[in-house]
Amino acid sequence: MSTATTELRRFLTITGQRFKAGQSAPEMFSPAVDAAWHALLGTPAYEALCLESAGQPIQHVANNGYGPIAWVAAYEEAYGTLPEIWFTDADGTADQEAIARYRETGTVVAEWDCGPVGGDGDDVAPGRPETVRR
Repeated sequence: MSTATTELRRFLTITGQRFKAGQSAPEMFSPAVDAAWHALLGTPAYEALCLESAGQPIQHVANNGYGPIAWVAAYEEAYGTLPEIWFTDADGTADQEAIARYRETGTVVAEWDCGPVGGDGDDVAPGRPETVRR
């Protein structure tokens, strides 16, 4: 399993936990992890991954925004520090400035253009604070 696919599994696990807790959908800010997501979408393997990781079907939807990434603390509690793949574009180039900022501050502020939604479509952003939409 590739690093991006491992991170997608972790992202889907956090997604399921957030939805069960009534929290907003996590932001998909990594082009590299999103590319792995796109590669699996619509396959039986993806359906199985969602049920195993999130406990429910998870759809991929357009959801543009910019702001603090709300789920980093939950990730760190479960898995440790975010790996470099989260700051890597789809071509494999890591944003060293963003990595350094995260390592120095422990927070991630990023832009995203998609995110998860639960099988019923009601989980896009319940209770999500306002962010800058682009």
